[in-house]
Amino acid sequence: MRAFGIVVSGVSALLSLVLAIASQTPACAGDMPDYFKEIVGAETASPAEVSAKNILALNATMFDLYGNAAQIFKKNILAEHPVILGLFSGAGGRFILYRPGMAPLEAPSVPIVYQLLKSVGHSTMALSEVVVPYLDSPNDLTWRSPLVAYRSRMQSALDGLDAAPMRDDWRPISRAVLENNIAFMDGALKANVISTEAMQEFAKKQGPLLKKNITWAAQTQVEHWMGVIAGWKDMLGADWDKTYAASNTIYVARQNNVLFSVLAQFFPPEAINDRLMLIETISFTTTPDDMLDSLTRIIADRSVGAAFFGDYHLMDYELMGGDAREAVIDADKKRNIPVNLPPQVPFGSHQWPTLVTPGPGAKSLADLP
Repeated sequence: MRAFGIVVSGVSALLSLVLAIASQTPACAGDMPDYFKEIVGAETASPAEVSAKNILALNATMFDLYGNAAQIFKKNILAEHPVILGLFSGAGGRFILYRPGMAPLEAPSVPIVYQLLKSVGHSTMALSEVVVPYLDSPNDLTWRSPLVAYRSRMQSALDGLDAAPMRDDWRPISRAVLENNIAFMDGALKANVISTEAMQEFAKKQGPLLKKNITWAAQTQVEHWMGVIAGWKDMLGADWDKTYAASNTIYVARQNNVLFSVLAQFFPPEAINDRLMLIETISFTTTPDDMLDSLTRIIADRSVGAAFFGDYHLMDYELMGGDAREAVIDADKKRNIPVNLPPQVPFGSHQWPTLVTPGPGAKSLADLP
């Protein structure tokens, strides 16, 4: 009881102090108690700054409201439409099928041989990253330690190659790649220098071998995912015609995105950029939830575009893009410089969402010498 009385007494005293302060109207800053001076400052914002802040708050609040609404949109879309996500991964990708009222179905992984072939190929690329910064630098030997460590890993991979799950007719190429890697490293360590000539000779020797490994890895990946998507299409039956699908991509994978290309074989051309979408990201991997958020937000925004502007696919595009395009053209005229812009395409274009204009030059590894 005494403790309770102390608390009540303390609260009463604090309340009395607050009321006393509130009842006083200091005539100047000097009348303010010292313990408030450190935390209380005079408002210096101009009416224009206050007004701008209030208006900008509308945009900040929009994103909160947008996020809340997006969760409802996602729930409603998944309740009516099957959705397929194709996500990049180091194991050859992931495919997940969402069906209304059912648990997500994740497809089996690409056979491990895909990763083995890719790892062997990447070993040469990684080796190049170690040595290229030190070409013809005999006085800088900081490369030796990481090269010795990597050589040990390379030898372990070579020693176990015969036991790896790989086709017998593919194994010799992987062995040759690893042996060439080791021979190059041994030469550099013995000479105590990494010469440009040796590097060029090494690259010339490895190039044709790497091309074969890349071909076999691609064949393994494509054949696997073609079978998966074909099976899902059969399973969904008539619901396939209302199925949405999306794959993620970063810059280097957007032109020949394997997962999107596989999906496109089972959707009609008019589904591209409508029910089949390529979503650009800034990293190789992303989460299924992030992909679902992006996909369902795109779909939900389309209704807004139709309601306000009369075009269902308008919101797939940056709204200021068209006006900004005209502004760029006007700015070019003022500066007397040529306009460098692509042709405009209609909202809802079903054009392949990557580079599509043909031109001279190599277009695949097979085109290179």
